[in-house]
Amino acid sequence: MEIVEILGYIGSLFIGLVLGLIGGGGSILTVPILVYALSLNPIIATAYSLFVVGTTSLVGAIKNMKKGKVDFKTALIFAVPAFTAVYLTRAYLIPVIPEQLFDVKNFMVTKNLAIMLFFAIVMLLASITMIRNGNRQFNSEVIEKKSNYLLLSVQGLFIGVVTGMVGAGGGFLIIPALVLLAKLPMKKAVATSLFIIAINSLIGFLGDVQNLDIDWPFLLIFTGISIVGIFIGIWLNKFIDGKKLKKAFGWFVLIMGVYIIYKELST
Repeated sequence: MEIVEILGYIGSLFIGLVLGLIGGGGSILTVPILVYALSLNPIIATAYSLFVVGTTSLVGAIKNMKKGKVDFKTALIFAVPAFTAVYLTRAYLIPVIPEQLFDVKNFMVTKNLAIMLFFAIVMLLASITMIRNGNRQFNSEVIEKKSNYLLLSVQGLFIGVVTGMVGAGGGFLIIPALVLLAKLPMKKAVATSLFIIAINSLIGFLGDVQNLDIDWPFLLIFTGISIVGIFIGIWLNKFIDGKKLKKAFGWFVLIMGVYIIYKELST
């Protein structure tokens, strides 16, 4: 096993560790680890990422369900259009995108390049959200308590397409939507978000199963290591304030996003 491959598996532990420590964000690293450390094709990487993100989020969601923190009504209103969009994107949209999109001054923009650049943009947006909100929380108490379920469904549809394209959970978009549109308290929004991410990602992955050959032994090992990381992160949370780490992790994600853009455009 090569050093880079070993680093890839260490990265899977780091994904879970971040999820356990700060309650989100770690899944945004899954695709870069699979592509750059483990040399997987971006299409395969985004598919595997959906399974990893969905399974690890489900672990957290089950824990929150036992504590009664998940708002199931809001989750379903958001999740139904979201997971429909994720599934259709993975099963039908991704396969029909041509391998070569267009040529810019003898520089060919391919399907894989477009997906990685779009993913990098999502990383940059996620990093900005984590940096800005690292030391503060959304305050839903000062907002009128009437929920806007129509806008919530539209937001779910949009996030479903984004999740389907890049294989990331989209928690940085889901949590603000739940707080501002569904008027959920922050802790309940985070818990409900994990439940939505789990449903979206796993149903989206079903769209890939019918189109791709899945390396189940590798995928289950990678996911298992990530889940171990979650439990380590939850344990470390007793000694470390995860909220203080969120801003620092946001800067790390920002650097990673810039690196992906540089690497993809320079090759």
